[in-house]
Amino acid sequence: MAEPLSFTVKPIYWETSQKDVKAIRNKVFVEEQGVPPALEWDGLDEGSFHVLAFSPEGAPIGTGRLLPDGRIGRIAVLPEWRRKGVGRALLDLLLVIANKMGNDEVRLHAQTRVVAFYRKRGFVRQGKEFMEAGIPHVTMKRKTADQTSWPTAFVFRPLARM
Repeated sequence: MAEPLSFTVKPIYWETSQKDVKAIRNKVFVEEQGVPPALEWDGLDEGSFHVLAFSPEGAPIGTGRLLPDGRIGRIAVLPEWRRKGVGRALLDLLLVIANKMGNDEVRLHAQTRVVAFYRKRGFVRQGKEFMEAGIPHVTMKRKTADQTSWPTAFVFRPLARM
């Protein structure tokens, strides 16, 4: 059995990494899923917390965001990196950030085809199915209190001693 591919996930600043985030979201949401660009680029990125996943070579491979109100969204992983734990690591880091920012609970709009992914991470479905950007979704939520340790894919590099 092949060894899993390694990757890292870290929080990023929108101002310095928006080119990478936009490239991934354009590929996944706009090109692959047909989301209209006007809906994808909703003006909420500048005030959100973002995370980015990187391949071992340093190429951006996935992203996600947390809105100030505790809503997680825009989790996108490039096709060749799916089913390798990248989405889970992105979500785990977003849950940690949400908790550390004082959110006891988070919510998201899950595409119905990936509800099982979120259910495995402790999310519970709320309400009826609805359409968003022409794609069926459901609202899901979960507490953050039990997700307060850093994910293993998060890279921590201590500051050099002065």
